Amino acid sequence: MGLTAQTILAMAEDSIRDTDLFIVDVAVSDSAVRPKVTVLADGEQGITIDQCATISRRISKRIEEAFGEELSYTIEVSSPGVDFPLTQPKQFQRNVGRNLKLKLQDGAEKTGKLEEVTETGINLLEEIKQKGKKATYEPVQIPFGEIVKANVVISFK
Repeated sequence: MGLTAQTILAMAEDSIRDTDLFIVDVAVSDSAVRPKVTVLADGEQGITIDQCATISRRISKRIEEAFGEELSYTIEVSSPGVDFPLTQPKQFQRNVGRNLKLKLQDGAEKTGKLEEVTETGINLLEEIKQKGKKATYEPVQIPFGEIVKANVVISFK
């Protein structure tokens, strides 16, 4: 059994128990010589560098216990960047009030303001653009299962 994303995910989730943090994504490169472990974590109030360092130390300790001290790897723990897609309900909740760009299962794209997050999906105030007319806004409910990709739209206005 080598380093796998599932193994690291279990270690990462165990290392953040008793905190308001959550794991967004885990990746392990397939390099046989020195795999790179990448863990993206976030929290209700964001995540600090110190929290990332603590998670990294805890995971490293668990890797050492499970695989021995001689295993060579690199580990990186950080928050997902602003360009990283939203993948979990908690991430959507943190971004209520912000504009999102969504790609849906049927290939449709929607842009609008995230109004609310429910147990099953999101409520979006979709921006409807028509040529030569002012944009209008229409409320839509979108189940999480329909969302292929969701990104926060960064505005520099």
